[in-house]
Formats: sequence, C-alpha cells, structure tokens
Amino acid sequence: MERSNEIRRKNQDRLLYTNSRGGSLDSRGHPWESVPFKHPSTFDTLAMHPQKKQEIMDDLEDFANGQSFYQKTGRAWKRGYLLYGPPGTGKSSMIAAMANYLSYDIYDLELTEVHNNSELRKLLMKTSSKSIIVIEDIDCSVNLTNRKKNNKRNYCDPEVRCGSGSACGGEDGGNSITLSGLLNFTDGLWSCCGSERIFVFTTNHIEKLDPALLRSGRMDMHIYMSYCSYHALKILLKNYLGYEESDLDYHVLKELSDVVDKAEMTPADISEVLIKNRNYKQKAVTELLEAMKTRADRNFKCGSLRDKISDEEEQEKRALETPNEGSEFEEPCKEGENKEKMKS
Repeated sequence: MERSNEIRRKNQDRLLYTNSRGGSLDSRGHPWESVPFKHPSTFDTLAMHPQKKQEIMDDLEDFANGQSFYQKTGRAWKRGYLLYGPPGTGKSSMIAAMANYLSYDIYDLELTEVHNNSELRKLLMKTSSKSIIVIEDIDCSVNLTNRKKNNKRNYCDPEVRCGSGSACGGEDGGNSITLSGLLNFTDGLWSCCGSERIFVFTTNHIEKLDPALLRSGRMDMHIYMSYCSYHALKILLKNYLGYEESDLDYHVLKELSDVVDKAEMTPADISEVLIKNRNYKQKAVTELLEAMKTRADRNFKCGSLRDKISDEEEQEKRALETPNEGSEFEEPCKEGENKEKMKS
C-alpha cells in the first residue's frame, strides 16, 4: 500500500503554494493558495559540479529514507538547507530540482506578507508533510539583521523590530516577526508539527545574515552557488546546444577552460548568450567565448579578480565570525567593559 501511494504521488502534479493573503484564511480555512508546479529543472540540467550535485542528492535521499533514524535519535524529521551566492547562480533552479527529485510540494513563504510570529506559526501548521518550505532572499525579506539594543532600558528598538509605519504590540502585534520567532519556526517546538519537511533559505549576501541563523543545527547544509565553473559550463553547452565535450574543438575547449574562472559569469549570464544563438551553435560558442574574455579583461582591469583560495569558505567564515551589531542573540551589552576602556 505504501509503495502504491508513493507511485501515485510521483505521477501527480506537484503544487506550489503561496501565502499571498498573509495569514488570513480562505473559505475552506486555508491560509495558502496553490498552483500546479511544473518547473522542468532537474539535477541533470543543473549547472553545477557533478560531485557537488551527487553530494546533495545523497543527502536528500538519506533524509527521505530516514524516518527510523530520526525517530531513534529523537529528532524532528526535517532538514534545513541554506543556498547562498551571487544572483543568477541557480538558487531557485536548485529548489525546483530538489522538489522534482523528491516529488515534494513547495511552500513559497513570503515573510513580508506575515504580520507577526503567531501568523508564522499558523502558516507552518497548515503545511503538509513531504514538502519544501522556502524563504527566498531572507536577508531582505524582513529586518532580521543589525538589531539595536537600547543600552539604558535593554530592549529592542521598536522601529528596528517592526519597521516604519507599523504598530508595535509586542511579539504578536503589528509587523513584528522576530528572529527568535523565525528560528522557532524552523527548529523550535513548532517545527515538529508535521514530518518529512525541508526548509530552504536563500540569500545573495550571507555576510548580512544574523549569526544565529548560521550556527550549527540551524541549517544542516550550507550550499554555495558559485559563478560558472568549467564543469557547469559543459552542462550548459549540453542543455542549450546539445554539445557533448567531444563535439567541440580541443583548442576551443582549452580557451573556455582557461577563461571561465577569470570571467566570473553566472550560469544565468552564460545561458542568456546561448539561448539567443541556440539555432546557430558555432556562433553561440564564439560569442560566448568573446563575452567571457571581455568580462575577464574587465575584472582584471578593475582589480576584482578573486584569489582562488575558496571564496565559498571566506564568505561563510566572515559571516560566522563577525556578529552583527546588536544581534538579538547577542550577550547583554557590555556597558561596564566600555566604561573601563574609557578610563584607561
């Protein structure tokens, strides 16, 4: 019976949900609206190093088949992924590939439509099992960074917490989603109301996130979506032009390999060139090579060529080691320490 249900589920259309009405309910008592989800992205078409893709697929497979493990270890059956990197590197395509791989529905949570922590909890309670709950661009969805503490009264500045033009009525009044409310949504007690769910956060600027979102146990897997590498480029050439590596001249491949890292072009940048010339394959490759060389020269002249010592590790290290001023999870203000410094 379980096997037949799984087959039936895979044959059904997946759904994409949105909370466009905020936390208000429709006539059936549901806070979510849905449309059929037919995004064609798969891990085969995703422009990413094959080894990295396999690592993610293995992790998803372990999660989907891990009910007994989670029960045995006393953990909620959920998993969190943080996708970060420059715009156009395929974060949304990655989410679609995850959903298609597992045959899960997607809940696209728009935090700006949610007024308070109570509404956030109600939305979570109305999500189904076997689903992916997505918060895109979390760094700019709500003001969860650079929390300011009032040193004299030791409370959060209402303007920072609630935003301009909203009434602050405590945790559940006005536009008052707090960082603690969001964290409780993802890994607190309320995150357990349901099973087999995945949380995905995306950001273009990981350094802007509050360190509390990045600590161990918050997001289980941090995935850096990088500029296009040579391996990713070969996938794009196959997707858009039908080219295998053996179809291209060795010297052209060598030029592409030499310039792709220096060009720092996103998969979206490269796709734009290939789509435009998809009916003229040779022209597409020639124009792409010229575009990459132009971008590489510009990067060199502007002095923006990155040191190849893992940009991925540097970004995450900076975000983890540099706490934002006045983080909601920061220790109480060190007023006495500051006074001592002033005396010396």
